[in-house]
Amino acid sequence: MALPAPVFHRQLDKLDRGIAEGSLELLLPNGRARLLGGRADGPAAVVDLRSWRALLRLALEGSSGWYEAWAAGEWASPDPVQLFALFSRNRAGLAGPARATGPWRLAKRLWHWARRNDRSGSRRNIHFHYDLGNDFYRPWLDAGMTYSSACFLEPGQTLEAAQQAKLQAMLDRTAAAPGETILEIGCGWGSFAELALRQGRRVHGITLSTEQKAWAEARTAGFDGASFALTDYRDVTGYYDAVVSIEMAEAVGRQYWPAYVAAIARALRPGGRAALQVITFDDALFEGYASNVDFIQRYIFPGGLLIRESEFRRLAASNGLEWRDRVAFGLDYAETLRRWRENFDAAAAARLLPAQFDARFVALWRYYLIYCEGGFRGGGIDVVQATLVKEG
Repeated sequence: MALPAPVFHRQLDKLDRGIAEGSLELLLPNGRARLLGGRADGPAAVVDLRSWRALLRLALEGSSGWYEAWAAGEWASPDPVQLFALFSRNRAGLAGPARATGPWRLAKRLWHWARRNDRSGSRRNIHFHYDLGNDFYRPWLDAGMTYSSACFLEPGQTLEAAQQAKLQAMLDRTAAAPGETILEIGCGWGSFAELALRQGRRVHGITLSTEQKAWAEARTAGFDGASFALTDYRDVTGYYDAVVSIEMAEAVGRQYWPAYVAAIARALRPGGRAALQVITFDDALFEGYASNVDFIQRYIFPGGLLIRESEFRRLAASNGLEWRDRVAFGLDYAETLRRWRENFDAAAAARLLPAQFDARFVALWRYYLIYCEGGFRGGGIDVVQATLVKEG
């Protein structure tokens, strides 16, 4: 039996109270309009709520349910980025309504636990996301195949130039001299390795993705000092002059953060530097986030978890690593995601994505790019670079 409309109006009342900045203009299933928020400047979102069932899904399953409602055609928006930016900006007031409840929450937590990043789980989870195939990622990433936030240093900069600026900033953080060897934990498709090799460094890259390893090896085949291996970070041996890890920590999981930071410290020679780029979640709301399972964990990256920066800093200190030169640039990630989405849409329209990915899968990934862009625009998530220096 369908729930009576007044129940959903009470849910909307709760959402309204949680919106301190920005507004949400709703067209309700009964044809009426309702404005939530509007008390202070902020993102202005518009949603055509076509079925009350969308609110039921949101109440029971949080952000996963809201995606499922969208996929079922139960709501639509002319600009979903603004909606997710609104949710992100008002994250404190909307934290409760955006998370699963009751048995759905328990079921999601059990599912997430089953996808934890022990050695076998890490390989499975990395395969799920990154081994969709190089032909899937190539049409919408930049020509350098860099799948992490760019650094836009000037107006009108191309995505590829902004990615090169990011990679150069990470190399500069290591202070590695020509001839020295850098360990890259999570080497992606080898864009950092190629840049470092071109500037005379040696690079040993590790990954769990067979697709990425093959691409990285092919692009660096003409360089001396390049090596890549399918190696878990927990199994790294030997000393290196520097370490780089770009948006790999989010795939580790909180249970394994101590092992990840310890692996960095163990690999560095005394006085060596590690350059990290990580995606962070609002520290004050982290426990609530970590105790739930969101849309990305459920549908895009099982086993993943964004970083609590304060916790990472404590782990670094306990492993003899000094956290230096922090820089945050979340709006650059929002712009990176916008560029990716434009490329993704163009690739889909031109039928450049592999044929095995059906329309539902393509729509899911478009939603993912929109969802993340809104999160960065609203400030609930951020991207940070930092240098970790090992005690001499």
